Amino acid sequence: MRLLLTSDTHVPRRARALPGLLLEEIDRADVVIHAGDWVDVATLDQLTARARRLVAVYGNNDGPELRSRLPEVARAELGGLRFGVVHETGTAQGRELRCAERFPDLDVLVFGHSHIPWDTTAAGGLRLLNPGSPTDRRRQPYCTYMTAVATQGQLTEVRLHRLPPRS
Repeated sequence: MRLLLTSDTHVPRRARALPGLLLEEIDRADVVIHAGDWVDVATLDQLTARARRLVAVYGNNDGPELRSRLPEVARAELGGLRFGVVHETGTAQGRELRCAERFPDLDVLVFGHSHIPWDTTAAGGLRLLNPGSPTDRRRQPYCTYMTAVATQGQLTEVRLHRLPPRS
Protein backbone atom coordinates (compact mmCIF):
# COMPACT_ATOMS: atom_id res chain seq x y z
CA MET A 1 0.00 0.00 0.00
CA ARG A 2 1.64 3.21 -1.21
CA LEU A 3 1.16 6.22 1.08
CA LEU A 4 1.56 9.94 0.46
CA LEU A 5 2.02 12.06 3.60
CA THR A 6 1.55 15.82 3.49
CA SER A 7 0.60 18.65 5.79
CA ASP A 8 0.44 22.42 6.07
CA THR A 9 -0.58 23.10 2.48
CA HIS A 10 -1.81 26.63 3.37
CA VAL A 11 -3.42 27.23 -0.03
CA PRO A 12 -3.94 30.02 -1.11
CA ARG A 13 -2.01 31.90 1.61
CA ARG A 14 1.45 30.36 1.06
CA ALA A 15 0.96 29.13 -2.51
CA ARG A 16 -1.70 29.65 -5.17
CA ALA A 17 -1.95 25.89 -5.81
CA LEU A 18 -0.47 22.56 -4.78
CA PRO A 19 2.81 21.70 -6.56
CA GLY A 20 2.47 19.54 -9.67
CA LEU A 21 4.85 16.89 -8.30
CA LEU A 22 2.67 16.49 -5.21
CA LEU A 23 -0.42 16.10 -7.41
CA GLU A 24 1.36 13.39 -9.42
CA GLU A 25 2.16 11.54 -6.17
CA ILE A 26 -1.50 11.75 -5.16
CA ASP A 27 -2.39 9.93 -8.36
CA ARG A 28 0.11 7.13 -7.55
CA ALA A 29 -0.85 6.75 -3.88
CA ASP A 30 -3.31 4.24 -2.50
CA VAL A 31 -3.85 6.50 0.53
CA VAL A 32 -3.19 10.21 1.03
CA ILE A 33 -2.63 11.35 4.61
CA HIS A 34 -2.96 15.10 5.31
CA ALA A 35 -2.09 16.38 8.79
CA GLY A 36 -3.98 19.66 8.70
CA ASP A 37 -3.67 23.36 7.93
CA TRP A 38 -5.45 23.23 4.61
CA VAL A 39 -6.68 26.84 4.99
CA ASP A 40 -9.18 26.57 2.12
CA VAL A 41 -11.99 24.15 1.43
CA ALA A 42 -11.11 23.97 -2.28
CA THR A 43 -7.89 22.07 -1.47
CA LEU A 44 -9.81 19.55 0.65
CA ASP A 45 -12.30 19.12 -2.21
CA GLN A 46 -9.43 18.69 -4.70
CA LEU A 47 -7.77 15.96 -2.63
CA THR A 48 -11.09 14.27 -1.83
CA ALA A 49 -11.85 14.05 -5.55
CA ARG A 50 -8.35 13.03 -6.61
CA ALA A 51 -7.19 10.62 -3.90
CA ARG A 52 -8.27 6.98 -3.87
CA ARG A 53 -8.55 7.30 -0.10
CA LEU A 54 -7.95 10.35 2.11
CA VAL A 55 -7.19 10.25 5.84
CA ALA A 56 -7.08 13.80 7.13
CA VAL A 57 -7.49 16.20 10.05
CA TYR A 58 -7.93 19.93 10.53
CA GLY A 59 -5.19 22.21 11.81
CA ASN A 60 -4.99 25.37 13.85
CA ASN A 61 -5.31 27.59 10.73
CA ASP A 62 -8.45 25.84 9.49
CA GLY A 63 -11.76 27.60 9.91
CA PRO A 64 -15.24 26.39 10.84
CA GLU A 65 -16.10 24.87 7.45
CA LEU A 66 -13.00 22.65 7.42
CA ARG A 67 -13.47 21.78 11.09
CA SER A 68 -17.03 20.68 10.38
CA ARG A 69 -15.76 18.23 7.72
CA LEU A 70 -12.58 16.92 9.36
CA PRO A 71 -11.74 15.48 12.79
CA GLU A 72 -9.03 16.73 15.15
CA VAL A 73 -7.59 13.19 15.26
CA ALA A 74 -8.02 10.54 12.55
CA ARG A 75 -7.24 6.84 12.80
CA ALA A 76 -6.95 4.19 10.11
CA GLU A 77 -5.54 0.70 9.72
CA LEU A 78 -3.31 0.68 6.66
CA GLY A 79 -1.24 -2.29 5.53
CA GLY A 80 -1.62 -3.97 8.90
CA LEU A 81 -0.47 -0.89 10.85
CA ARG A 82 -2.50 1.35 13.13
CA PHE A 83 -2.07 4.95 11.95
CA GLY A 84 -3.09 8.13 13.68
CA VAL A 85 -3.08 11.65 12.27
CA VAL A 86 -3.07 14.87 14.28
CA HIS A 87 -1.93 18.39 13.48
CA GLU A 88 -0.13 19.50 16.63
CA THR A 89 2.04 17.49 19.01
CA GLY A 90 3.64 20.30 21.02
CA THR A 91 7.32 21.17 21.26
CA ALA A 92 10.06 18.92 19.89
CA GLN A 93 11.49 18.34 23.36
CA GLY A 94 9.71 15.34 24.88
CA ARG A 95 7.61 14.70 21.74
CA GLU A 96 8.23 10.95 21.58
CA LEU A 97 7.24 10.31 25.19
CA ARG A 98 4.28 12.67 25.06
CA CYS A 99 2.90 11.11 21.86
CA ALA A 100 3.52 7.54 23.03
CA GLU A 101 1.52 8.29 26.19
CA ARG A 102 -1.29 10.00 24.27
CA PHE A 103 -1.50 7.35 21.53
CA PRO A 104 -0.56 3.98 23.10
CA ASP A 105 -2.68 2.08 20.58
CA LEU A 106 -0.89 3.34 17.44
CA ASP A 107 2.04 2.10 15.38
CA VAL A 108 2.52 5.31 13.37
CA LEU A 109 1.56 8.92 14.11
CA VAL A 110 1.60 11.47 11.29
CA PHE A 111 1.62 15.10 12.40
CA GLY A 112 2.26 18.58 11.06
CA HIS A 113 2.24 22.17 12.33
CA SER A 114 5.97 22.91 12.54
CA HIS A 115 6.71 22.56 8.79
CA ILE A 116 9.85 20.72 9.94
CA PRO A 117 10.28 17.15 8.62
CA TRP A 118 10.52 14.60 11.42
CA ASP A 119 11.10 10.85 11.55
CA THR A 120 11.73 9.25 14.92
CA THR A 121 10.60 6.24 16.90
CA ALA A 122 9.52 6.46 20.53
CA ALA A 123 10.88 3.98 23.09
CA GLY A 124 7.71 1.86 22.89
CA GLY A 125 7.89 1.62 19.09
CA LEU A 126 5.56 4.45 17.98
CA ARG A 127 6.91 5.91 14.71
CA LEU A 128 6.43 9.67 14.44
CA LEU A 129 6.42 11.27 10.98
CA ASN A 130 6.07 14.90 9.94
CA PRO A 131 6.23 15.42 6.17
CA GLY A 132 6.96 19.15 6.43
CA SER A 133 5.09 21.42 4.02
CA PRO A 134 4.91 21.27 0.21
CA THR A 135 4.16 25.00 -0.02
CA ASP A 136 5.79 26.82 2.92
CA ARG A 137 9.35 25.84 3.83
CA ARG A 138 9.62 28.41 6.63
CA ARG A 139 13.09 27.89 8.14
CA GLN A 140 13.76 24.75 6.09
CA PRO A 141 15.86 24.67 2.92
CA TYR A 142 13.11 22.97 0.88
CA CYS A 143 9.38 22.42 0.72
CA THR A 144 8.75 18.73 1.36
CA TYR A 145 6.36 15.78 1.53
CA MET A 146 6.83 12.07 2.33
CA THR A 147 5.99 8.76 0.75
CA ALA A 148 6.02 5.32 2.36
CA VAL A 149 4.85 1.77 1.85
CA ALA A 150 2.72 -0.03 4.46
CA THR A 151 2.35 -3.76 4.01
CA GLN A 152 2.02 -6.81 6.24
CA GLY A 153 2.45 -4.73 9.40
CA GLN A 154 5.66 -3.07 8.21
CA LEU A 155 6.36 0.53 7.21
CA THR A 156 9.07 0.63 4.56
CA GLU A 157 10.48 2.95 1.92
CA VAL A 158 9.85 6.04 4.04
CA ARG A 159 11.20 8.87 1.90
CA LEU A 160 11.31 12.62 2.36
CA HIS A 161 10.92 14.36 -1.00
CA ARG A 162 12.28 17.83 -1.65
CA LEU A 163 10.33 20.01 -4.01
CA PRO A 164 12.07 22.41 -6.39
CA PRO A 165 11.74 26.13 -5.63
CA ARG A 166 8.64 27.76 -7.05
CA SER A 167 9.22 29.94 -10.06
